[in-house]
Amino acid sequence: MILHRAAWVLPIAAPPLRRGWVLTDRNRIVTCGSGPEIPAHRDGRATEVVDLGEAVILPGLVNAHTHLELSWMRDRVPPGDSMPAWASRLLALRRTADGDPAAPIADAIRQARAAGTSLVGDVTNSMAAYGLLADSDLGGAVFRELIGFSAEDPEHLVARAQTELDVLQPAPWLRASIVPHAPYSVAPDLLRAIARVAGDGRISVHVGESPEEIQFLRDGTGAWRELLEGLGAWNDRWTPPNCGPVEYLDRMGLVSSRLLAVHATQLADTELAHLAAAGAAVVACPRSNRWTGAGAPPIERFYASGVHVAIGTDSLASVEDLSVFGELAAVRRLAPSVPAARLIQSATVVGAAALGFATEFGTIEEGKRADLIAVRLPVGMEDVEEYLLSGIQPGEIRWLDSE
Repeated sequence: MILHRAAWVLPIAAPPLRRGWVLTDRNRIVTCGSGPEIPAHRDGRATEVVDLGEAVILPGLVNAHTHLELSWMRDRVPPGDSMPAWASRLLALRRTADGDPAAPIADAIRQARAAGTSLVGDVTNSMAAYGLLADSDLGGAVFRELIGFSAEDPEHLVARAQTELDVLQPAPWLRASIVPHAPYSVAPDLLRAIARVAGDGRISVHVGESPEEIQFLRDGTGAWRELLEGLGAWNDRWTPPNCGPVEYLDRMGLVSSRLLAVHATQLADTELAHLAAAGAAVVACPRSNRWTGAGAPPIERFYASGVHVAIGTDSLASVEDLSVFGELAAVRRLAPSVPAARLIQSATVVGAAALGFATEFGTIEEGKRADLIAVRLPVGMEDVEEYLLSGIQPGEIRWLDSE
């Protein structure tokens, strides 16, 4: 048993604890509290005490949306002012490669872990990151993403993807599911086929990311159609739904408490209310939105709507690093009125619940996995939650040894 003391403990499920401590046993949390007392264990085993001094202990963070397999594209897709144009450059670069190399993925996983990440929502087309994740300390949801706007046999595409998942090496902290890419890149029949096999799995979809997506769903015109036509992927049988992306996904059977609506930059208040009523989550990735030209997400409207808000970085193709602390700093700049505690919850317990790991990660509570970090604090720091939104660097973070 190990008891870690620190100037502060953030249980997340309860108010911050001054002069707090966390007791762990065999990688599980036993309890937490504050004060000088060391709790006795019922079997009489000795407790090792580790004093971290001026630091705050909190759960490891949750990156609810990234694409680890694109890590080799770091600094190779310049920022743009139009999402379809930026995506076109990314696709052109990807066509030059023979697969997604392992070394950049492994580096990205190590860097994410060093930046305080416990869980990821990793979107993949190639499954190149799965084995590396299975061998790492990260857990998370692996989203096998399907793209196919002119798909002739959606059931076959889904069955083939399911076969890929069925033969994966089992890993206790990884859960895989089949998901669609976006309303503008997946045919209606394929969206419905994915919804039919979803079961209890989480469904991550890029939703309302750009103004061009809203135009495309309204009347079938614009840059996304031009890109699909240029790729030879256009479907002449497709009829524009003349509605917003949330209503469209709802028609396809995809809006539920298992949905992660990623980006959501262009969603109206009524659409956010629809997602909130369904118990869905929105995943905010403001730094990536700025890079791709998708626009700044309306963070304060997200929280005002009552929808669950999680935090993601997106991939290294569109962001400088995979630090959730870096993303939190960007969120804070866009949402100065949202209480710091709510933003920290988004990067911990809300993200863990959105990915399907609410019983294991995201708070410091009895029985949960002791995947905990300590962040060094300036002497005398009182507003700890606000400090954690200032852009914490990896050198200020350490993982707690709970074995």
